[in-house]
This record gives sequence, structure tokens and C-alpha cells, in this order.
Amino acid sequence: MATTHWSLDPSHSEVQFKVKHMMISTVSGEFTKFDASVETQDDDFTTGQVSFTADLDSITTKNEQRDGHLKSADFFDAASYPQILFKGSRLTKESSDEYVLDGDLTLKGVTKPVRLKVSHSGVITDPFGMLRTGFEVSGKINRKDFGLSWHQLTEAGGLVVSDEVRVQANVEFVRNKD
Repeated sequence: MATTHWSLDPSHSEVQFKVKHMMISTVSGEFTKFDASVETQDDDFTTGQVSFTADLDSITTKNEQRDGHLKSADFFDAASYPQILFKGSRLTKESSDEYVLDGDLTLKGVTKPVRLKVSHSGVITDPFGMLRTGFEVSGKINRKDFGLSWHQLTEAGGLVVSDEVRVQANVEFVRNKD
């Protein structure tokens, strides 16, 4: 078997998150600078070794004040921990195009195992003869598990920011010509 390297196509990829605000609405955000790669044996994605990084300075919720607060020590502490890291350890096929990705996520210096759902969109040959593949990745994490423990209560006793964070990534990879 030969090792196949797949590189992220950032212009056709996005990484987003959603969190409840005051338990009545959802605030969305994204990272604009990130990278990922996949190494497989031949083109078998169940053998995939996945790595991902996101630059915390690139976080945007379309609100400059909130973005600054998220980068502060109250949340990500981007000055001390400038990146989010994910290292996939196992990709398990559940159906023809559905997988479960297990791996270690590191936020704010804390590493915890996470499990993500992955939908595979298939492999195609683009007009330039390059092989491309796409994935939709989704999951949930508890921000407090990673030391993001800032909280404030509303007058009614509800949380201003929920502990649960939903993550979603739509990523496209190009097979390297090794």
C-alpha cells in the first residue's frame, strides 16, 4: 500500500461554531485561518490520519468586541495559546458515506478526546485532472472541559453563554501528486 497525502483547499472550506446566547438565541462564529491534512493508505479513508489547526486570532463572530472577548484569557487566551489543534486517531466507517472520527482536541492547553460525525461527499476528478474529496464534519464539545469556564448569569438565573458548543466544518481536500 502507498501513502496518499490530501491537502486542504482553504478557498472551498469553512470551519464554524455555534453557541447559545442567554439560552434564547444562537450566535455563530468561524475561523478564517485554518489548515488540515489527511494521509491515507491508497484512497482508503478508514486508514486516514487527520490533523487540523485553527488560528485563534482569526476568530470572527461579526462583532469586534465579542471577538476580542473570545480571544482574551476569559475564553481562548489566544496570546498564550494561539491555535486549536486536532489530531484524529481513528476514522470508523458506519455506512457508505458516514464515518465517526475519534481524536484529541487541544484548546487552551487542555487535550481531551472527542468524537465527531463525518459525511463523505465522494471523490471526483476536477477539470485540471486533480482528485478532490469533500467532508462535512459536525460535533459538540463542552467548553468547560477545555478550561473555557467564563460564565455570567442573567437576572433569571440562566447562562449568558451555554457550555455546549456545536462545531461544523465543510472541508475539501486535493490529492497530492506524490
